[in-house]
Amino acid sequence: MTSMPPHPEATPAAAPGTTPTLVLIGHGMVGQRFLEELADRGVTERTRVVVLCEEPRPAYDRVQLTSYFAGRSPDDLSLADPDFMARHGIELHLGDPATAVDRTARTVTARSGLTVRYDTLVLATGSYPFVPPVPGKDSAGCFVYRTIEDLLAIEEYAENARTGVVVGGGLLGLEAAGALKGLGLRTHIVEFAPRLMALQVDEGGGRALRRTVEEMGLEVHTGVGGKEIVADGAGAVTAMGLSDDSRIETDLVVFSAGVRPRDQLARDCGLPVGERGGIVVDERCRTTDPAVYAIGECALAADGRVYGLVAPGYDMARAAAGTIADALGTGPGAPEGFTGADLSTKLKLLGVDVASFGDAHGATDGCLDVVYSDARSGVYKKLVIGAAGELLGGVLVGDAEAYGMLRPLTGSVPPVSAEQLVLPAGAEGGAAALGPSALPDSAVLCNCHNVTKGTVRAAVTEHSCGTLPEVKKCTKAGTGCGSCVKSLTAVMNDELAASGATVDTGLCGCFPHTRAELYEIVRTLRLTTFAALLDSHGRPEARNGDGCEICKPTVGSIIASLAPSVGADGYVLDGEQAALQDTNDHFLANLQRNGSYSIVPRIPGGEITPDKLIVIGEVARDFGLYTKITGGQRIDLFGARVDQLPQVWARLVDAGFESGHAYGKALRTVKSCVGQTWCRYGVQDSVRMAIELELRYRGLRSPHKLKSAVSGCARECAEARGKDFGVIATSNGWNLYVGGNGGADPRHADLLAQDLSDAELIRLIDRFLMFYIRTADRLERTSAWLERIEGGLDHVRDVVVHDSLGLCDELEALMAAHVTHYRDEWAETLADPERLARFVSFVNAPDAPDPSVRFVPERDQVKPDLTLLAGPTLPVRTLEGTSV
Repeated sequence: MTSMPPHPEATPAAAPGTTPTLVLIGHGMVGQRFLEELADRGVTERTRVVVLCEEPRPAYDRVQLTSYFAGRSPDDLSLADPDFMARHGIELHLGDPATAVDRTARTVTARSGLTVRYDTLVLATGSYPFVPPVPGKDSAGCFVYRTIEDLLAIEEYAENARTGVVVGGGLLGLEAAGALKGLGLRTHIVEFAPRLMALQVDEGGGRALRRTVEEMGLEVHTGVGGKEIVADGAGAVTAMGLSDDSRIETDLVVFSAGVRPRDQLARDCGLPVGERGGIVVDERCRTTDPAVYAIGECALAADGRVYGLVAPGYDMARAAAGTIADALGTGPGAPEGFTGADLSTKLKLLGVDVASFGDAHGATDGCLDVVYSDARSGVYKKLVIGAAGELLGGVLVGDAEAYGMLRPLTGSVPPVSAEQLVLPAGAEGGAAALGPSALPDSAVLCNCHNVTKGTVRAAVTEHSCGTLPEVKKCTKAGTGCGSCVKSLTAVMNDELAASGATVDTGLCGCFPHTRAELYEIVRTLRLTTFAALLDSHGRPEARNGDGCEICKPTVGSIIASLAPSVGADGYVLDGEQAALQDTNDHFLANLQRNGSYSIVPRIPGGEITPDKLIVIGEVARDFGLYTKITGGQRIDLFGARVDQLPQVWARLVDAGFESGHAYGKALRTVKSCVGQTWCRYGVQDSVRMAIELELRYRGLRSPHKLKSAVSGCARECAEARGKDFGVIATSNGWNLYVGGNGGADPRHADLLAQDLSDAELIRLIDRFLMFYIRTADRLERTSAWLERIEGGLDHVRDVVVHDSLGLCDELEALMAAHVTHYRDEWAETLADPERLARFVSFVNAPDAPDPSVRFVPERDQVKPDLTLLAGPTLPVRTLEGTSV
C-alpha cells in the first residue's frame, strides 16, 4: 500500500465573491453518481461544474451493457435524465477528453483545445481493458468489450463471422461470450485460471458453473492462455493458438481479461500512483493535492485496493461529494470516509445465477465449510461458518435465491442451522426459508447504495412509498445491479400489509399486471413474443430488458396455451420460446436428481395393448432404464442421458406413443377404472370417456399441472374427486367435479354439474379449463384458484354453466383451436435435425456420454449413484442411524 502524508483540509480556492469551478474528468457510472451527490447537497447551485467526457454519449449503465444485444438501445441504457444537466447548470462536453492537467496553474486542457481553470478537480477516468501481449492482437477481428462503441463494432464484424473466441472467463468475459452466442456465433471461452470466475467462486462452484455454461452450447478452455493470433494475408483473424499448443479456428476474438486503472493523467501531472496502478487517495478520496480527488476504478483506495465494482465506486463518489460540500458549507456534512467495500456480488451470467459474499473462499482461521453440491443440475452452495457459528460468507451457483437473505446475515449467527440453509426443498431437515422478518433494520439490503432494511421500511412508513419504483426513487436501492430487488419487494410488501395499504399485485418486478391480466393482453392484442409483451406492457424500468425467472416461463405458458388463437408457433423450443421455458421443458423430459432424465409416454385412460407394453419393456431393457408404474396409470422410464432421449423417443414414436407431458405445466393423465365394460358395478364406459378426454386435452399448457380421472360408478375406484377435474358416472350420465388435488394439501373436488350427457360434459370441461387458464395466478392449482377467486364455486358455476359473463362461446372456441392444432412435441422434434441438435451432454463432444451419470443395481434394476451432501458439519446418516 502507498502511504499518504497527513492531509490538510481542502478549501475552495476561488476569490471571495466569485463562483468556484469544479471540473470532473470522466462521465461513467461513478461520474454520474458523483454529479447526483453534488446536486443532492446543493453544490451545483453554488459551483460551476464542467464535465469532460471521452465517449460520444452521456453516462450509461455499463453493468447492463450486454442487454444491448437483447434489444435495449444505447438510449435505454442511459443513466442521466435528459434534463439533468440543464436543470443543475452542468456543462457537459461529450467526445472531448482531458489531455493534460496543470496543477500549478490549476487548469485542465481537453483534446479540442478547451482549457478550464478549476478550484476542485475530480478524476473519474475509470479503467481500460487489459489486452495480453499476444502476437497478432491488433489483427482485424480483435476487439475489447468495454463500451457501447465496442459492442457496435463487434456486432457489425460478427455479421460475416461464424466462430468467436473470448479471452477471459471472469464476469465480463462470460457476458461477452453470451453476446457472441446471441449473435449466432459458435463461441469459445479461454481462461488462464483453472476455473471460470476464479475470483468469485471456489473450485466446486467453478465446476457447477462450467457444466451449466457448456450445456448452453459454449466451449470452455481453462488452464490455458492465448499464445498467438493467426491472421490471413489481409490481416484478418483466422485462428488462435493456445499455450497448450492446441488451436481454435475462429473469425473473431474478444479480449476481456480484466482491466487496469486509467491513471495516466495523474502520472503526467505528478500525482502519486500505486505500484500496480491507481491514483493514491485517502479515506475522503483526496489525492496528495488537496484540490484534486479521484474516485472509482482509477483510484487506489485508502485500504490499498483498486475496486472494479460499481458499488464501491458509488461509495467513493458519496465520500468525495460529501467532503466537497462540507468544505463549501452546502448541504449535509461529509459522510463516513471510504476505507473499503463489501465485494459481495450477485449476477446472472448466461442465464446462470452466480453469487458470492463475505469470506467466500474461507480464508478465516478456524472456519468450516457447509456444502451442498449437485453439479449435474448446476447447483452449488457453500457457506463458510466461523468457530462461534457465525456466517462468514458463501458461494452460490445455479440457485442464488437465498442471497438477499444470507448476505445481510454475514457476521452474525443465523437463526437456523447452516445445514438447513443449503439443503434443497424436499430434503430432510432442509430448505429453511428466511424472510425479511429475520433481518434486523441495520441489515444492508442494497449493497450498491448502502441502503438498510430500516431505510426501506421508512420509505414506506414515513415517505408514503407504495410501489417498488417509488421505493427505488426514494432510497436509490435496487437501481444498481438489481440483485436486491426481491428483498426490497418483500420488505415493502410486509410494511404495506402491516399498515393496511394495498400491496402491488403485479406478477413480478417486470410486470405490474397479474397473470390473468397478461393473459387478456396477449389474447386481445394477439402478441406472439415475450419481448413484445414486455416492451409494451412491462414496468417502465423493465422494458427492453430480459425479464426474470418468474415472468419468462409464465408468459411462455400463456403464449403456448393461446398459440393457435394468436398465431404463435405452438412448439415450445422454437425461437424465443425456448429461452422462456422451465428446466424440464428444455429437453422435453423430467430432470432427475443425478442428472439423468425420465421418459413418460402417454397411455390415454391407462389402456395399453400387449404389443405396446412389449415395446416399453424392450426400450427399458435396451437402454438400461428403471421402470415404474405410476399412480396415474402410466409407465415411467428413468435413467436416460440427455443424448439418449431422441433415441428412446424414436422407438416409442414408431410404436405409436406420444409425449405424456410429464415435464410440462399441462395435462398429465386422465386415469380410469375399467367401467361397465368389465366391472359388474359399472354404469358407464369410463375407459372410453377417459381416453376421449385425455386425447382432447393433451398438450394443453396451463398455470400448473392438470390431473383428471373418470370413475365408472359411485364406488369411485379412479379417485376422481382428488383431481383438478374428475368425472363420476351415474345411471343418467356423468357428474363433473372440479378443484380437487392430492399432495401435501389435499382437497376434495366440488360438484359443478350432474347427470350430464357426453356432449354436455365435454362442453363444460372445455369452458372450465379455459376459464381457469384465463384467470388463475402463476403456479396456482385449480384447488387454490377455486378458493381464491371471488365468489368461489358459485361464481365459476355461473360463468361456466350459466354463461353469466357471456364468455362461453369464446372459451369453447379457444379449446377448439387447441384441439385442432395439437401436435406431438416429440414427433415434431424427431422430424427436425436442428431441434435434435440440442440433445447432447457436451456441445464440444456431442458423441461423448456424460461419465458423471452413474447407476448401481437394486432389486434387478438400477438406481442413481450419487452423493447428495458434502461438508464437514453435514453427516449423512444410514438407515441404522449411524453416520458415515
